[in-house]
Amino acid sequence: MPRMRAADAAVAILEKEGATQAFGLPGAAINPFYDAMRRHGGIDHVLARHVEGASHMADGYTRAAPGNIGICIGTSGPAGTDMITGLYAAWADSVPILCITGQAPVAKLDKEDFQAVDIASIAAPVTKMATTVLEAAQVPGVFAKAFQLMRSGRPGPVLVDLPIDVQMTEIDFDPDTYEPLPVTRPAATRAQVTRALDMLQAAERPLIVAGGGIVGAGAEAMLVELAETLDVPVVPTLMGWGAIPDDHPLAAGMVGIQTSQRYGNATFLESDFVLGVGNRWANRHTGGLDTYRRGRTFVHVDIEPTQIGRVFAPDYGIVSDAGAFLALAVEVARERRDLGQLPDRSTWVAETAGRKRSLHRKTHFTEVPIKPQRVYEEMNRAFDRDTVYVTTIGLSQIAGAQLLHTYAPRHWINAGQAGPLGWTGPAALGVARALPGTSVVALSGDYDFQFMLEELAVGAQHHLPYVHVVVNNAYLGLIRQSQRAFEMDFHVSLAFDNINSENGGYGVDHVKVAEALGCRALRVTDPEDLADAFTKAQGMAAELRVPVVVEVIVERVTNIAMGVELDGVNEFEDLALSAEDSPTALVLLD
Repeated sequence: MPRMRAADAAVAILEKEGATQAFGLPGAAINPFYDAMRRHGGIDHVLARHVEGASHMADGYTRAAPGNIGICIGTSGPAGTDMITGLYAAWADSVPILCITGQAPVAKLDKEDFQAVDIASIAAPVTKMATTVLEAAQVPGVFAKAFQLMRSGRPGPVLVDLPIDVQMTEIDFDPDTYEPLPVTRPAATRAQVTRALDMLQAAERPLIVAGGGIVGAGAEAMLVELAETLDVPVVPTLMGWGAIPDDHPLAAGMVGIQTSQRYGNATFLESDFVLGVGNRWANRHTGGLDTYRRGRTFVHVDIEPTQIGRVFAPDYGIVSDAGAFLALAVEVARERRDLGQLPDRSTWVAETAGRKRSLHRKTHFTEVPIKPQRVYEEMNRAFDRDTVYVTTIGLSQIAGAQLLHTYAPRHWINAGQAGPLGWTGPAALGVARALPGTSVVALSGDYDFQFMLEELAVGAQHHLPYVHVVVNNAYLGLIRQSQRAFEMDFHVSLAFDNINSENGGYGVDHVKVAEALGCRALRVTDPEDLADAFTKAQGMAAELRVPVVVEVIVERVTNIAMGVELDGVNEFEDLALSAEDSPTALVLLD
């Protein structure tokens, strides 16, 4: 039996499991692991500037690359605590990432040694497993279990904490005979699928709500086939956006109190049956549950048993992987179609299409300062349908989800439940690493951008090109809008007269900062210059292979459509009753 250090065994297992992309920072307590990566040579590594940034890079990488698992590595103490926000963001959205931390020697764990902290206990609530390995011989088994857990059931992150002496201890281990542990996922039975489709067929105005579980299962084609076979419109959630292309005749638009289209909400409010697959009934999707549930029957399919009934009790629940459910549902639906047993849905589908043609939000504004809606109109024109968007939270994200278009799975990459500020830039770097040669466009408000902008240097150093659109109103815009309920505007302004800048009192000069970090940047103040700026930025990113920032100076106060109930969304601006005032609005053509 070959003998090797436990750190060498761990690195060999990473490659065997297909997890070969790491993001992190070396340090004294994790140096043996870095030495093992150096010797082994099979793990690619990107040096981050902050460990939280590294965790978001691993998150973005996993979300963009089906089947791959991003790795985040850091030393002991603060490196682990810095990872917690990244673990939370991944855990909340069912994203598997593997975080590996160094630790003080085993004998020092209860002696307040330098940078010794019980990171396993701290990380436990936001991981599927968090463990400090105390015996070197357990390292192979712990890593095998970590990968099994990350892939089984509802996916999620794991943290493995390695004391430095454990890493360096020699163990008996043969990488050539290592095999990953089997992955288990629950699957719907034919009887369950038959019951669900019976309930759907009994409805007059059914909808399918497509959640992120469909994307995670790689089951988008089966979703579309099921919808086409049954002739039932589809509402994607924010995490499921792209599972059906926005311009598909059965794509009914997103539903919600923030990230939604007017036609999506209108169609949902007319529905009488909802089949939710791989979704979690997030509050930004449902709004008030009384309004959301009134007059509708619900079937909920989810891989995690405790999700069924967590937010509200469905009329029928099925514990199943989304892909397994959809595969069987397509089979049953085909049989019923071939026997002529499916009802005619043409009237309902036509009504849905009519709302999609007519209920839009206005985007074509010509004012200076620029209105943010115009930014998204021009983004739709400038960035093609293969573009991958990355964003997290704020008015920029909400307006982007309302007005941009997505045509493929994993082309809208969003920290949906956690929404940590600063996630966007590092996650975009992870996406760029996962998808070389792909057009990656990040979308941030100025505050999100400022949180972790030091990570731009990572993109410059490692040649990870993407375009970062920064919608700058020098405000904490979403918080300012929520403060309206308190009739205040308190500590939410980021504006000041920067003695080193000519950006009109908008505070931080993002152009100078980006350039100082080795990137390129453009500033736009006139809406007529947006198209050229976006085109130029794409060309610069491709040629120079660095991130390119496009800072758009927008009006300081714009209230973006939102509310607390699906039937009570405040639109604020004049509504566009057709596509004429929204030139890039996606309409269903006859």
